[in-house]
This record gives sequence, structure tokens and C-alpha cells, in this order.
Amino acid sequence: MSVETFGTPSVVVGVDGSEPSTHALRWAHYLADATGSRLDVITTWEFPVSWVGIPADWDPAQEAQRILDATLDEVFAADKPSGLRTVVIEGGAAQTLLEASRTARMLIVGSRGHGGFAGLLLGSVSAACAEHATCPVLVVHGSAPPPGS
Repeated sequence: MSVETFGTPSVVVGVDGSEPSTHALRWAHYLADATGSRLDVITTWEFPVSWVGIPADWDPAQEAQRILDATLDEVFAADKPSGLRTVVIEGGAAQTLLEASRTARMLIVGSRGHGGFAGLLLGSVSAACAEHATCPVLVVHGSAPPPGS
């Protein structure tokens, strides 16, 4: 699946397995449900600048999928929302999220992500999304749960 297939009405959320992105996913689920929107969850990856110290059999796309699946399991367990769409895609997080949210009702990101896995949500990603998105952006700070959680 590519981000070009994402469309309206959706709430797009970036997930990288960090605690802030997990909170962002909870808020995205709440807001998608409240607005009658589909929930689109995106995890991105990029090849590292240097392969020094990285095992030869490491598969960044597979690792990104594992992170996405673990986050979905943590938030939803076996009760995943109907219409949930997920994608793992190669590319820069900010650029990919901005493209995927072009026609979205809202883009949601955590305030900071993992810095150790290149290409996933970083603090600079939330800033870039807030600055350049064509839809409303929610940057989730802290750990306050959505209403009713």
C-alpha cells in the first residue's frame, strides 16, 4: 500500500513505537471515532546513513512492521477498530506523513519519537508536520488519555 491510496475522511497518525507515538495513536483512535473518520496508521523507515555495527541480515522494513504491530497490540489488543488501515513505508517520516495527510481531516503525531532508529518520528518531525500540513495537526504531549479511556 502506498500513501497515495490514503484519502478523505481519515485521521492520519504516525507511529514509531515510542511512548509519545503510542499516546498519539490513542488520541487518533478517539478522534477518528468521534468524527466518523477512518484511522490511518503510518510507520516509516529509512536506510541508515552508515551500516557500521548493523547485522547483515537486518531488514529495516520488517523491523518497522514489528514496531507497528507491537504498538497496535499494545493500544488495541484484539479489538482493532473497523476500517483501520496501516502502512509501513520507506521514506522520511515528516514528508511521508505530510503527503498522506493531504486530504485528511487531521494529522496526529507524538511530540517526540525514537532517536535511535533513523527515519522514524523525531521531535523535528512533529515540528515539520505542524508547520507544513494542509490539515489540522495535533501534537500529543504528555500522557493524558483521551476522554473515556
